[in-house]
Amino acid sequence: MAPMIGRLHHLIIDCRDPLGLAAFYAELLGQPITYRSDDFVVVSADDTTSGLAFQLAPDHQPPAWPDPARPQQMHLDVMVEDVAAAGLRVLALGAAKLDGPGVYADPAGHPFCLIRRPKWAPPIPVPVRPVGLVEPATTAPGP
Repeated sequence: MAPMIGRLHHLIIDCRDPLGLAAFYAELLGQPITYRSDDFVVVSADDTTSGLAFQLAPDHQPPAWPDPARPQQMHLDVMVEDVAAAGLRVLALGAAKLDGPGVYADPAGHPFCLIRRPKWAPPIPVPVRPVGLVEPATTAPGP
């Protein structure tokens, strides 16, 4: 094998709402948002790890799956234990179901696939809390 020229930093995804799309993928992948500015947001295991980045593109036109007039530029395969159960969870996060088994679009219209975890990959941990659970707001005592 030839010597490495470089190392992947992030996969950058254009979108109209970087923070909103980052929040979607943070929930989907169980990883935190590690960097945030007005036009660029990163989701990764920590602030020294490669991950997904979301870049402001005000005129972004999402792909029209599977229309070749506006084809996908990329898509992610996301390993899950149960494709049907994970499908319900991503729909609750704001994904849309597309044609094809396990094929969805994120809130900005980028297609992604839910695939059954291959046997070589370690099991995916059960979530500690249900997706979408919001902690109740605390209120300060009144005067």
